Amino acid sequence: MKIDKIINNDYKLAKDNKIEITGIAYDSRMVKPGNLFVAIVGENFDGHKFIEDAIKKGAASVVYEHEKYDAALITKYPEIAWIEAINSRVVLAKLSSRFYENPSSKLTLIGITGTNGKTTTSYIIKHILESSGNEAGLIGTIGYLIKDKFYDAIHTTPEAPDFQSYLRKMVDEGCKYVISEVSSHALSQKRVDFSSFKIAIFTNLTQDHLDFHKTMEAYYQAKKRLFTELLMEGGFAVINIDDIYGQRLLQELKMARGNSIEYLTVGIKNPEADLRALNIDISFKDISFELSSKRMAGDGLRRKIHSKILGIPNVYNLLSGIGVGLYLGLPLHSIKNAISEFKAVEGRFQRIDAGQDFLAIVDYAHTDDALAGILHTAQELIKIEAKKSACQPTNSQSNNKKIITVFGCGGNRDRTKRPKMAQVATELSDYVIMTTDNPRFEEPMDIIRDMEKGAIKSNYTIIPNRKLAIQMAVAMASKGDIVILAGKGHESYQEISGIRNHFSDKSEIENAIKMRKGL
Repeated sequence: MKIDKIINNDYKLAKDNKIEITGIAYDSRMVKPGNLFVAIVGENFDGHKFIEDAIKKGAASVVYEHEKYDAALITKYPEIAWIEAINSRVVLAKLSSRFYENPSSKLTLIGITGTNGKTTTSYIIKHILESSGNEAGLIGTIGYLIKDKFYDAIHTTPEAPDFQSYLRKMVDEGCKYVISEVSSHALSQKRVDFSSFKIAIFTNLTQDHLDFHKTMEAYYQAKKRLFTELLMEGGFAVINIDDIYGQRLLQELKMARGNSIEYLTVGIKNPEADLRALNIDISFKDISFELSSKRMAGDGLRRKIHSKILGIPNVYNLLSGIGVGLYLGLPLHSIKNAISEFKAVEGRFQRIDAGQDFLAIVDYAHTDDALAGILHTAQELIKIEAKKSACQPTNSQSNNKKIITVFGCGGNRDRTKRPKMAQVATELSDYVIMTTDNPRFEEPMDIIRDMEKGAIKSNYTIIPNRKLAIQMAVAMASKGDIVILAGKGHESYQEISGIRNHFSDKSEIENAIKMRKGL
């Protein structure tokens, strides 16, 4: 594509230039001949320091921020099409969208943001759509899916050129819908700007990523951008109003955007929710509830919903998925059938069955609120299974069953949530094993000491080696207990001193169960 077509008179070129641009790059190491290189300021590196490297690798054009102006460099390379910008991240997003011919305008783009539940909700929606014969793509934490083609994910939400490139591929492959997790980092860094979101979903907001955002208010404002700035006119917002930030978002959106967008609220506790789950029944194997609808698909609608995925947090994810399906005009019976067939997403309250007589769960929970959610679910499961037992009185049966939790906290991330997670774990578990997560460049024991400060009971031990911690949890488990491995979920690595070593909670607990059984 010619550079003047990409620029479209929005930015001033240092010289008249109709050169052909072969691609857009933001990492000098990835530059190919004919690329437009955009120098962005990242969390760890400033791309302006690598402009000359990009030129030597064949960059034909360079975008730089006006405050980073380097007259000597521009003079040295007069053949380069130099573009000055106020905010190079905004330019990166705009030019990426143009280079890939604005692919979001040819799709129904569905964005999901929130602290917890994004991944499962995205897979639920994809499954509902595909079960009704629609082609769909997905961009998220576990990976990027174009129909059934899987691509490894570097970020939950990729940088702007990659995001637009995947959207373009999805258009070319015939996808009508794309579901994308939209992280707060991506929203702050403009990665999805100049994309047209038709549907936006807010799951919840609890403390996370304060190493980046610094305050909860800044974190909330980043999430809010999806609804106030990126959701198109006539778009559809799905908001969990059991969450206090969801209630705030709804009020602020109605003030800011009025009737220019449609709203659907979901919840369990809040009687004002448009879609609500009532009479929830959970077990070691499944969940079911009555769907109550105030205004969609018939006033006063109530239908029984059944799903093979586990836990109360997943009820919220299912409600959002149902809401999107109904908005898109899919029959409720088709949505119900899709949900009944849907299997757990890898590492999201995933039940591991290796023939053991206790329940083993792997979950990505890495915030105190997410951990509390899965532990409350575990407590309810213990009580429900006790009631179903005819062998012993309910209280005795319940008291005999243990919740054993293995968790750690990531290094070089928000330190303030470490004691909070330990507080939740020791309060809601019968026994806790504190271990490593991804220590990155921190000393594992320094992280664990931060965690330990929050313990409110002495019902824990410390085993820094995560593999040994998992083996101990399995060895401790008795029939009917629940063992929860929290924090890493789907991840297949453990990052230590900057090196990613192969490690899978799922594989490790399966191996530990086999060892226990003498296999």
